[in-house]
Amino acid sequence: MKPTDVVHTALQHLRAHDMSAFADLWAVDGVIVFPFAAAGYPRRVEGRAAIHEYMRGYPEILDIRNITSPTIHETADAEVVVVEFEAAGVVPATGKPYELAYIAVITVRDGAITTYKDYWSPLAAAEALGSVDDVTAAFAGDRA
Repeated sequence: MKPTDVVHTALQHLRAHDMSAFADLWAVDGVIVFPFAAAGYPRRVEGRAAIHEYMRGYPEILDIRNITSPTIHETADAEVVVVEFEAAGVVPATGKPYELAYIAVITVRDGAITTYKDYWSPLAAAEALGSVDDVTAAFAGDRA
């Protein structure tokens, strides 16, 4: 699968709340990197098994209902794409709307994601989830 196909598939899985299928797109030794991680938030999640665990409860934290404006930019490196999209939905714990813009730099080798650098704003997420501490607790494994 080409990198653009992998990204389209990943976005479909997010929209469908199929976190297992989403995590299955990673190579066994694939990694998610969060360059803008707040203090206490994981900066890296390494390995497909860890990514499965990290994504397991995602729909209970953020109920993504729509992904809009997905734009995939191919780069000079055939294995690397840059994707821009907006996710919209609801925070199940509060019922508040959630809308956030994302940019990711994704490396795909042999049809599997090897690196997913996720450039999202913890401060923007905190507006929907309540606070930066709530974001950190939700995604750092301190889920209720």
